[in-house]
Amino acid sequence: MALEIKNNDFVIETNNLCKMYGPHLALDNINLKIKSGAIGVLGPNGAGKSTLFKCILGLIQTTSGSGKVLGHDIKTEGELIRSKIGYMPEYDALDPGLTAIDQVRYSGEILGMNSDVATQRAHEVLEYVGLKDQRYRKIETFSTGMKQATKLACAIIHDPLILICDEPTNGLDKRARKFMLDTLRRTAVEGKRTVLMSSHVMEDVQEVCESILMIYKGKVVIQKSLEELVGQVDKEIEITIWGGASKLHEELENRNFSVRRLGRILRITLIDENTITEIIKAAADCKVQVRQLKEYTPDLEDIFLLIMDKLGAEIKGTSELMTSEHIGGI
Repeated sequence: MALEIKNNDFVIETNNLCKMYGPHLALDNINLKIKSGAIGVLGPNGAGKSTLFKCILGLIQTTSGSGKVLGHDIKTEGELIRSKIGYMPEYDALDPGLTAIDQVRYSGEILGMNSDVATQRAHEVLEYVGLKDQRYRKIETFSTGMKQATKLACAIIHDPLILICDEPTNGLDKRARKFMLDTLRRTAVEGKRTVLMSSHVMEDVQEVCESILMIYKGKVVIQKSLEELVGQVDKEIEITIWGGASKLHEELENRNFSVRRLGRILRITLIDENTITEIIKAAADCKVQVRQLKEYTPDLEDIFLLIMDKLGAEIKGTSELMTSEHIGGI
């Protein structure tokens, strides 16, 4: 069993971390203090997430600044840091001709385990990820969900203190997705491990993670708990209407309300106690039917899009926001 991190310790720390590729500034004075837990890592393509991970793992040299992971210097102790990290890639990293038990055992042996220890651990982690009864089947016969679970087993065979997951629910059906998210949450909460999770499915991030790290143009723009983020977003009134959505949208904006429209659903920023009354008056003036009216609590996708809008990014949906980059060389 690997050494656990105390609650008041930072698992990742950086101080004015910069990385340049020629004239291009990929990371701009990154300052992080990350405690153990489940963290969602968000940002558009090219934001610098992949470069940040490579720097803190000692895979590439920083241009300036410093950092520590699990108390180890990223400039001089990269190999030691990487021995305490588990990585579940988005891309297919499995040998289809191997059985699950052989694939996971091989991952352990690559990390320096002797064959007997690796075999024992492979049985344990395959049971942990729900593949106990399928461990002797060849991977080429596996469903997408079983392959994702096998990749997770490979990533945790050495009981890492930090687990990095890139799009862990890709291609999974509802049942497999729930099991994967439950397993990641259990790893963070019961296993007291740090899970860094990148996903384009904001609902998944919200399901597993308790805090968010968002990077944009090489800078950290958000590092907060989900609770703090939700508390900083303006409350809205959501109405579902029948007929005349465009007309009501225009009328509400003419009355100086901020409106977001999703088809027949309008979300109007709550200003004061008169907001609901004014919305109903506007609907009556426009002669539209209000089918439903309620207070709306924004989810992570709403928050993310609002942040990106404030940053001036021309983004239409989260499918454009999340990285397709991979953390190579781990």
